[in-house]
Amino acid sequence: QERVMEYGGGLARPGGSLTLSCVASETLGSVLGMGWYRQVPGKERELVAGMSPAGSTRYGASVGGRFIISRDNTKNTAFLQMNNLEPEDTAIYYCYAGVNEPGSASPRNYWGQGQQVTVSA
Repeated sequence: QERVMEYGGGLARPGGSLTLSCVASETLGSVLGMGWYRQVPGKERELVAGMSPAGSTRYGASVGGRFIISRDNTKNTAFLQMNNLEPEDTAIYYCYAGVNEPGSASPRNYWGQGQQVTVSA
């Protein structure tokens, strides 16, 4: 069973919008940060957006002002509203959910399977 499940993605035209959602399994327990990274073949994975349980957010430099992250802590669910999409946003988007694990000094990120987002006319 997947620990982190992603939904959404697909094809959008330049200037259009898409929404991604991400659900962390209850089996993970208390979830810390949630968010997305994206990756294009041949390039490093880059931060898109992240959000703490308290609501603080961070965005990658290339998406600030266009993308909005939100989350519902009661459902271990996060959402990424992507507006004014550009062809450069084309990538596979990977959701993560951070969890504290016994014996670990730092949270462990569990990853979703990835969702393809394609922006093309």
